[in-house]
Amino acid sequence: MTQPLSVQLYTVRDALSADLPGTLQRIADIGYTNVEAFGFVDDADELAAALRSAGLAAPSGHARLLDAGEQDLERIFHASTTLGFGTLIDPHIDEARWTTREDVEAIARELSALAPRAADHGLVLGYHNHAFEFSNRIDGVSAYEVFADALSDDVVLELDTYWVTVGGDDPVAVIRKYGDKVRFLHVKDGDGSHDDKQQVAVGNGIMPIAAIIAAAPDAQHVIELDDHEGDVFQAVTDSYAFLQGAHA
Repeated sequence: MTQPLSVQLYTVRDALSADLPGTLQRIADIGYTNVEAFGFVDDADELAAALRSAGLAAPSGHARLLDAGEQDLERIFHASTTLGFGTLIDPHIDEARWTTREDVEAIARELSALAPRAADHGLVLGYHNHAFEFSNRIDGVSAYEVFADALSDDVVLELDTYWVTVGGDDPVAVIRKYGDKVRFLHVKDGDGSHDDKQQVAVGNGIMPIAAIIAAAPDAQHVIELDDHEGDVFQAVTDSYAFLQGAHA
């Protein structure tokens, strides 16, 4: 059973900051039932109420975990449970740490060490990639592969398929390699460059969306645009319509 489509709220961040409840209602009116939260720690109660009002659920959220101190970690865990996440995903670990095998395996150990603590709060931990984890090569493979191979079994992957491509690898091959460990996909499209403003509605760019969806049909598919030249709500609407067709 394919999971309902989700949208990363970072996509509509400007609208959210101007009108939280109204923006979430617009997302729901498009047809989404799931969202992925970001920057939620300081206003978790407000966000939770607005999600309930719009009839939306947040199965996942992004928070920087390895950069957080002990007190901040507890706040992140608490806010995550307030919002009802099942999965808490670290969205970015400093690129400087992804250049040697020792550093990359240390990242995997640090994230793996947090997984039992997250589990105590009913949370699964995950990691979301950018391009540099793939463009950085270690002993002939991507730094991402070194990382994923060193992770404990209880940490999952949110594969940003667009950044895999920008980083020089094939997202379908990566999905096939890691199988069920890939629980979330960031589904985005564009011209394949590092320029966020060249991202477009899913189905309007260079990405092999049908093959990506087919490779991970049971993952949570999360639409995201890091930036966009046009009306972002139109892009989110068009992305939803395209993926609903792909899921049919």
